[in-house]
Amino acid sequence: MRSFFITGTDTDIGKTYITAGLAVSLRKLNIDVGVMKPFAAGTAQKKGYKSEDIDILSHAAMVRDPENLVNPQFFKISASPYTAWKKLKTKPKISTVLSSFRKLSKLHDVVLVEGMGGIMTPILKDYHITNLIKDMKIPAIIVTSSKIGTVNHTIMTVKMCQKYKIPVKGIIISNFDKGYEIKQLKKDLEDLTGIKVLGAIPFLKDLSDSSLYNIFKKNINLKLLSK
Repeated sequence: MRSFFITGTDTDIGKTYITAGLAVSLRKLNIDVGVMKPFAAGTAQKKGYKSEDIDILSHAAMVRDPENLVNPQFFKISASPYTAWKKLKTKPKISTVLSSFRKLSKLHDVVLVEGMGGIMTPILKDYHITNLIKDMKIPAIIVTSSKIGTVNHTIMTVKMCQKYKIPVKGIIISNFDKGYEIKQLKKDLEDLTGIKVLGAIPFLKDLSDSSLYNIFKKNINLKLLSK
């Protein structure tokens, strides 16, 4: 099984929880899973990893890899790497991110890489999340929502993946917002994009191992990831 880059059609769409659920599910299948979030931003935690997202992902995968590998760069303001660079005068370190990914890939059978924001989130002026996925040479899993407008956002995300020649393994619907009826949305997205919808995940209250595994086992077709 290959590693995957979990990207989204927008920010705050549930990428972290989807990635955590995938990590738990693959681990339950006795697959050695590593996790990574190349760029994170916001208020640093006082204990453990600076990024709360990395704490969530590492707990799900039951790993405790060095912070410089799982989160090579952390920005102290909630902004894209590009905006953080301009405001903090700290340039995003692409080569360091790629080196950290290669090292993690040697430590684990599969690495789940969670992106930042949507697929065109800028890292440098002419370097976006799309470029990073391309340089990592791994397929993407697109996390989309169920709210009205998601068809437009999902099609645009798929189109950008096609433009950058990024293979898309599948789409996961983060069903946190009431909008489309899921069965119809799944059909429409598959018809319009030609990409398989792996499943839909409801709002998650309980993030325990057993809860995540049960929800993902029931709602996600994990067999499609190994094909």
